[in-house]
Amino acid sequence: MPNQILLNIGIALVWILLQGNFTIQSFVVGYALGMVFLYIFRKQLDSRLYIFRLWAALSLFLFFVKELIVANFVVIAQVLRPKLNVKPGIITYETELETPMQITILTSMITLIPGSVSMEVSADNKSIYIHVFHIDNKEEIIRHIREDLEGRIKEVVS
Repeated sequence: MPNQILLNIGIALVWILLQGNFTIQSFVVGYALGMVFLYIFRKQLDSRLYIFRLWAALSLFLFFVKELIVANFVVIAQVLRPKLNVKPGIITYETELETPMQITILTSMITLIPGSVSMEVSADNKSIYIHVFHIDNKEEIIRHIREDLEGRIKEVVS
Protein backbone atom coordinates (compact mmCIF):
# COMPACT_ATOMS: atom_id res chain seq x y z
CA MET A 1 0.00 0.00 0.00
CA PRO A 2 2.73 2.59 0.78
CA ASN A 3 4.31 1.85 -2.60
CA GLN A 4 1.03 2.59 -4.34
CA ILE A 5 0.64 5.90 -2.52
CA LEU A 6 4.20 6.92 -3.39
CA LEU A 7 3.64 5.90 -7.01
CA ASN A 8 0.46 7.97 -7.12
CA ILE A 9 2.23 11.01 -5.65
CA GLY A 10 5.07 10.50 -8.15
CA ILE A 11 2.62 10.51 -11.05
CA ALA A 12 1.07 13.70 -9.67
CA LEU A 13 4.51 15.36 -9.42
CA VAL A 14 5.37 14.32 -12.99
CA TRP A 15 2.04 15.82 -14.10
CA ILE A 16 2.92 19.09 -12.35
CA LEU A 17 6.32 19.16 -14.06
CA LEU A 18 4.77 18.45 -17.47
CA GLN A 19 2.18 21.18 -16.99
CA GLY A 20 4.64 23.72 -15.63
CA ASN A 21 1.87 24.84 -13.32
CA PHE A 22 2.85 24.44 -9.66
CA THR A 23 -0.54 24.76 -7.95
CA ILE A 24 -2.67 22.64 -5.66
CA GLN A 25 -5.23 22.22 -8.42
CA SER A 26 -2.57 20.85 -10.76
CA PHE A 27 -1.46 18.39 -8.06
CA VAL A 28 -5.05 17.22 -7.47
CA VAL A 29 -5.55 16.66 -11.20
CA GLY A 30 -2.27 14.74 -11.38
CA TYR A 31 -3.22 12.71 -8.32
CA ALA A 32 -6.59 11.84 -9.90
CA LEU A 33 -4.84 10.84 -13.13
CA GLY A 34 -2.48 8.71 -11.05
CA MET A 35 -5.48 6.96 -9.51
CA VAL A 36 -6.83 6.26 -13.00
CA PHE A 37 -3.46 4.81 -14.09
CA LEU A 38 -3.24 2.68 -10.94
CA TYR A 39 -6.77 1.43 -11.53
CA ILE A 40 -6.01 0.53 -15.15
CA PHE A 41 -2.83 -1.34 -14.17
CA ARG A 42 -4.17 -2.78 -10.88
CA LYS A 43 -3.58 -6.39 -12.00
CA GLN A 44 0.17 -5.71 -12.07
CA LEU A 45 0.17 -4.46 -8.47
CA ASP A 46 1.12 -6.79 -5.64
CA SER A 47 -2.00 -6.05 -3.59
CA ARG A 48 -5.45 -4.51 -3.81
CA LEU A 49 -5.62 -0.88 -4.86
CA TYR A 50 -5.05 1.27 -1.78
CA ILE A 51 -8.06 3.51 -2.34
CA PHE A 52 -10.35 0.51 -1.79
CA ARG A 53 -8.63 -0.26 1.51
CA LEU A 54 -8.94 3.38 2.56
CA TRP A 55 -12.63 3.29 1.67
CA ALA A 56 -13.03 0.11 3.76
CA ALA A 57 -11.22 1.81 6.67
CA LEU A 58 -13.56 4.80 6.46
CA SER A 59 -16.54 2.44 6.34
CA LEU A 60 -15.24 0.57 9.41
CA PHE A 61 -14.71 3.83 11.28
CA LEU A 62 -18.19 5.16 10.49
CA PHE A 63 -19.77 1.83 11.41
CA PHE A 64 -17.85 1.82 14.70
CA VAL A 65 -18.98 5.37 15.53
CA LYS A 66 -22.61 4.38 14.81
CA GLU A 67 -22.27 1.29 17.04
CA LEU A 68 -20.68 3.41 19.76
CA ILE A 69 -23.55 5.90 19.75
CA VAL A 70 -26.27 3.23 19.69
CA ALA A 71 -24.61 1.21 22.46
CA ASN A 72 -24.28 4.33 24.63
CA PHE A 73 -28.00 5.00 24.37
CA VAL A 74 -28.83 1.36 25.17
CA VAL A 75 -26.61 1.39 28.26
CA ILE A 76 -27.97 4.78 29.38
CA ALA A 77 -31.54 3.52 28.99
CA GLN A 78 -30.73 0.43 31.06
CA VAL A 79 -29.02 2.43 33.81
CA LEU A 80 -31.78 5.04 34.09
CA ARG A 81 -34.54 2.47 34.55
CA PRO A 82 -35.82 2.21 38.11
CA LYS A 83 -35.26 -1.53 38.06
CA LEU A 84 -32.32 -2.99 36.17
CA ASN A 85 -33.35 -5.50 33.54
CA VAL A 86 -30.02 -6.98 32.51
CA LYS A 87 -28.69 -10.49 32.02
CA PRO A 88 -24.91 -10.17 32.03
CA GLY A 89 -22.80 -13.07 30.91
CA ILE A 90 -19.64 -14.29 29.29
CA ILE A 91 -19.60 -15.66 25.77
CA THR A 92 -16.85 -17.42 23.87
CA TYR A 93 -16.39 -16.06 20.39
CA GLU A 94 -14.56 -18.26 17.88
CA THR A 95 -12.79 -15.86 15.54
CA GLU A 96 -11.74 -16.43 11.95
CA LEU A 97 -9.16 -13.64 12.06
CA GLU A 98 -5.57 -14.75 11.58
CA THR A 99 -3.12 -11.94 12.25
CA PRO A 100 -2.42 -10.45 15.69
CA MET A 101 -3.21 -6.98 14.30
CA GLN A 102 -6.70 -8.07 13.20
CA ILE A 103 -7.40 -9.71 16.57
CA THR A 104 -6.15 -6.65 18.45
CA ILE A 105 -8.41 -4.35 16.43
CA LEU A 106 -11.42 -6.63 17.01
CA THR A 107 -10.86 -6.96 20.76
CA SER A 108 -10.27 -3.22 21.09
CA MET A 109 -13.46 -2.39 19.22
CA ILE A 110 -15.46 -4.85 21.32
CA THR A 111 -14.07 -3.30 24.51
CA LEU A 112 -14.65 0.28 23.37
CA ILE A 113 -18.31 -0.36 22.58
CA PRO A 114 -20.23 0.18 25.84
CA GLY A 115 -21.80 -2.94 27.29
CA SER A 116 -19.07 -5.37 26.26
CA VAL A 117 -15.52 -6.13 27.34
CA SER A 118 -12.98 -8.43 25.73
CA MET A 119 -11.64 -10.32 28.71
CA GLU A 120 -9.07 -12.66 27.19
CA VAL A 121 -7.82 -14.15 23.96
CA SER A 122 -6.96 -17.85 23.98
CA ALA A 123 -3.35 -18.96 23.51
CA ASP A 124 -4.05 -20.17 19.96
CA ASN A 125 -5.71 -16.81 19.05
CA LYS A 126 -8.91 -18.57 17.97
CA SER A 127 -11.22 -17.74 20.91
CA ILE A 128 -12.09 -14.43 22.52
CA TYR A 129 -13.89 -14.37 25.86
CA ILE A 130 -16.29 -11.45 26.00
CA HIS A 131 -18.29 -10.14 28.95
CA VAL A 132 -21.60 -8.77 27.71
CA PHE A 133 -23.81 -6.36 29.68
CA HIS A 134 -27.05 -7.94 28.47
CA ILE A 135 -27.42 -11.26 26.66
CA ASP A 136 -30.77 -11.74 24.96
CA ASN A 137 -29.58 -13.94 22.14
CA LYS A 138 -26.02 -15.28 22.16
CA GLU A 139 -26.18 -16.30 18.48
CA GLU A 140 -27.28 -12.81 17.47
CA ILE A 141 -24.32 -11.25 19.30
CA ILE A 142 -21.92 -13.69 17.62
CA ARG A 143 -23.49 -13.09 14.20
CA HIS A 144 -23.21 -9.33 14.69
CA ILE A 145 -19.52 -9.54 15.59
CA ARG A 146 -18.71 -11.97 12.76
CA GLU A 147 -20.57 -10.19 9.96
CA ASP A 148 -20.32 -6.56 10.95
CA LEU A 149 -17.03 -6.18 12.78
CA GLU A 150 -14.87 -9.11 11.69
CA GLY A 151 -15.84 -8.85 8.04
CA ARG A 152 -14.98 -5.14 7.90
CA ILE A 153 -11.69 -5.68 9.72
CA LYS A 154 -10.68 -8.34 7.17
CA GLU A 155 -11.24 -5.82 4.37
CA VAL A 156 -9.03 -3.21 6.02
CA VAL A 157 -6.22 -5.31 7.49
CA SER A 158 -5.10 -8.22 5.40
